[in-house]
Amino acid sequence: MRNDALLRGTGLCLAYNGRQILDHVDIGVDRGEVVTVVGLNGCGKSTLVRALLGLTRVDSGAVWHRPGLRIGYTPQRMKMDPVMPMTVARFLRLGGRYDDGRLAAALDEVELNGTLHAQMSKLSGGEFNRVALARALLRDPDILVLDEPLSSVDYVGQVRLYELIESIRRRRGCGVLMVSHDLHLVISATNTVVCLNHHVCCSGRPREVIGNPEFVALFGRRLAESLALYVHQHDHSHDASGRVVSEPGDRDVRPPAPGNGGA
Repeated sequence: MRNDALLRGTGLCLAYNGRQILDHVDIGVDRGEVVTVVGLNGCGKSTLVRALLGLTRVDSGAVWHRPGLRIGYTPQRMKMDPVMPMTVARFLRLGGRYDDGRLAAALDEVELNGTLHAQMSKLSGGEFNRVALARALLRDPDILVLDEPLSSVDYVGQVRLYELIESIRRRRGCGVLMVSHDLHLVISATNTVVCLNHHVCCSGRPREVIGNPEFVALFGRRLAESLALYVHQHDHSHDASGRVVSEPGDRDVRPPAPGNGGA
């Protein structure tokens, strides 16, 4: 096992009512790595995440966590009753007892300072997702597990949220396991892509997965070709202020969209 390994799933199998949900799935996340699981609806992505977290029992296979592993988790669907009064502070404290200073610091990290006493029901989709991310960060996690963190967020908000997740990963040095439907953003913001269709169709760096015949068969050649346009080799990355930060090796990145600026 690698010294920087955080989480591993090996040979994970799960069937429900005679239907195979997970079929000998292998997956792992290391410290500082972003791993994104992609696949069509119903392919087992959320089930896989729940199995890795120990929330769903598998029929066979093994899940390993580094001893003492701290996990920050945001589930796929978190809906609030609009008539139930709940402030952001109260929502954040559902996961533990924290003073206002700790809560304010977590909100500042997700760029939502000043919202501590706001009503959850009044938040936009993007703001809600950031509050959920702040709650995960309160655990001081070694790994963030984010199941569809971009749901109910417009494209501009999705890009900014991905940038925020990347800045958190870089600053904290944590691992990130994500489930996402937005393949274009996945290509720009991940180290490893795992393409799931109940079994692992293919996995690897984004540019490798895009050209894999199983990926093309699952998502279609036109989409695969459009994704390839977003991929080029880079020998550096940028911090939150836009300054160049050198990193060893290359990285798959998406050029800035027209009108968004950047070099």
